[in-house]
Amino acid sequence: MLGAIMDAAVAWIDGIARETMLFAAVGFLIGGLDDLAVDAAYLVRAIRRRWRGSTVPVMADFPLATCTGRIAVLVPAWDEAAVIGAMMRATLGRFDHPDWRLYAGAYPNDAATIAAIGAVAAEDGRVRMVLTPRPGPTTKADCLNALWRAVLADGAAEGRAFTAIVLHDAEDVVHPGELRLYDHMLRHADAVQIPVLPLPDPASRWVSGHYIDEFAESHGRQLPVRHALGAGLPFAGVGCAISIAMLARIAVARGGVPFDEASLTEDYELGLTVRALGGRGVFVHARETPQGPPVAVRAYFPATLATAIRQKARWMTGIALAGWDRTGWHRGWRDHWMRMRDRRTILAIPVLAIAYVALLAWGLDEAVHWWRGSEPAAIDGDMLWMLYANVALFLWRMAVRFGMVRRAYGRREALRSIPRVFVSNFVALFAARRAVVRYAALLRGQPVRWDKTAHHFPTDLPA
Repeated sequence: MLGAIMDAAVAWIDGIARETMLFAAVGFLIGGLDDLAVDAAYLVRAIRRRWRGSTVPVMADFPLATCTGRIAVLVPAWDEAAVIGAMMRATLGRFDHPDWRLYAGAYPNDAATIAAIGAVAAEDGRVRMVLTPRPGPTTKADCLNALWRAVLADGAAEGRAFTAIVLHDAEDVVHPGELRLYDHMLRHADAVQIPVLPLPDPASRWVSGHYIDEFAESHGRQLPVRHALGAGLPFAGVGCAISIAMLARIAVARGGVPFDEASLTEDYELGLTVRALGGRGVFVHARETPQGPPVAVRAYFPATLATAIRQKARWMTGIALAGWDRTGWHRGWRDHWMRMRDRRTILAIPVLAIAYVALLAWGLDEAVHWWRGSEPAAIDGDMLWMLYANVALFLWRMAVRFGMVRRAYGRREALRSIPRVFVSNFVALFAARRAVVRYAALLRGQPVRWDKTAHHFPTDLPA
């Protein structure tokens, strides 16, 4: 009797190990081939650029003397007293554009942030503080709309309309030349996005560091491919500029305001809306000098597991879940492909979770068979080839990640990027759970709220 029970238990473990491995292997193979297609597109793009003799633009291509635009920099803030004062002072000292103004948004029930903004505004006339009509937190889009109305009102009152707005967060380290770049590029496009490069945090090499790896790939490989294919470019929410004319068109389409106050990821949706209205968005990778550092926005990203999970959950909810409902699809295979990639994150989580279950099940299966002195079930040929293909794709993926991180941050961070894959997976698994719970609450009618994380600003600014 006991032997029969043991045989049944072993057969049950064999079945779990086999089926979970099959599910995970198929899922990883689909995702790996999808990533490989992006790599191929990136390689084709690089070959074509080299064949045409294309060069990376440098700041000398965007001379200060020929800047003609008037730019409004919008910085929405809720509970940002710890960083916004330092950020604004640094921004005021770094930008080298001749005609710009900083609009900082605050809530009437956030006295500490109001005081921090007010102190800087008293020192520099280029700063304008705008209070939202409602107490906070509402949504980031609601705060941005208050800033948008102030920009329009000031332009009308002064008889000199602004030509573009630039989005930044309260923890950003801006690049000195980015406004010049936007000024020139917006003559040929409706929107511009530059790279975002997370700052390495010595106190959080693994949690904060995994953002380094993801943005190095996203803004080093994926967005350039997206741009080359002509698909819609989602904004990162920082380091992006939109012409006032395009924002006015979006506002008309949305009933008077350009930022959707019902969205958790208004920046992502804004970029896709530019495309939907026939506008042109461009991703610009420029350098200070031909061999110098890139023109990019830098910032510290969440340094603890709890804050990283909360931030990733907001992205997953807004892009992969609610975004599917809100933005739908678009004409053409390029946009279909890229939007599916945006949304595949939430679909990849079950595959990842079951892959870990498969590892545990196979380990248990091997242990049980070793204990009983029996042979575990053999892996059939088709499964074996699929596993080999997945291993090859994984090694290729790590090589690509290593190369992208090395190009942006150097060899040490590139070496760390390999083990940080497990940190990224851990954060994604728990963020997906939180995202599903939050999305279910939204479907039940829970109001959208600004779910932000605490930030810190560097004391020693990068050059």
